[in-house]
Amino acid sequence: MIDYKKTDLKGLNEDYLHVDPLQHAYRKWLTENKAVQESLQKHNTALLVIDLQYLDAAEGFGVFADAANSGVPKEAQEYYFKRLHHIVLPNVRRLQDTFRDLKLEVIHTRIQSLTRDGRDRSLGHKRLKLHAAPGSKEAEFLPEIAPKGDELIINKTASGVFNATNLEYILRNMGITGLFVCGVYTNECVSTTVRDASDRGFYTTLINDGCATVTPELHNATIRTLKDRYCRVLTADQAVKETRQAVKNG
Repeated sequence: MIDYKKTDLKGLNEDYLHVDPLQHAYRKWLTENKAVQESLQKHNTALLVIDLQYLDAAEGFGVFADAANSGVPKEAQEYYFKRLHHIVLPNVRRLQDTFRDLKLEVIHTRIQSLTRDGRDRSLGHKRLKLHAAPGSKEAEFLPEIAPKGDELIINKTASGVFNATNLEYILRNMGITGLFVCGVYTNECVSTTVRDASDRGFYTTLINDGCATVTPELHNATIRTLKDRYCRVLTADQAVKETRQAVKNG
């Protein structure tokens, strides 16, 4: 913790410096807004599953094909994949099963270029050498949470799906007003999508234990930043219970 007495901020009330003065105002719009429940009741909320594919969520493929030279330390990789397999993927699947059972939309995003050589990719993805070509293993969804039936698949080549695709147009066409968001990485594609969804007026809920990134610190810092500013934050258990109850009451 910063010692404010040794800085130019000395003399300020330190208790006040560690609270969020706007929390109540934002909660009133995000967390306590009746429209969030109405969106569920009217079947206007969709589950958005972000980038759970071989490119960035499978050992031995894509980003992790050469684990030693991936840029992610061994310990961080171990944490990431344990969280994915033991927490995130089971929770995402439960959410998918719930939304499917209640006839709510399940939408999948993935990183995939339009061309085999990836010349259409965003400049950011080119710099990162991030590429999943059409039909490649890297573009495949993990089997545990793969799309079913006629579920929407949105391909993108940037962190934010709203910036890189016509997702907003599609959601408006389907009357979607709320989104439950999960996937990877919490501090990158998930965070960007949550912020963009909020800016576009969607009632956005982030599933804490339905997301992962390479360290707990990055995950938790992102959750703290987004919560009650750009989205509600729920656990998978809370989300399943709320969704079933809201549809039942609808």
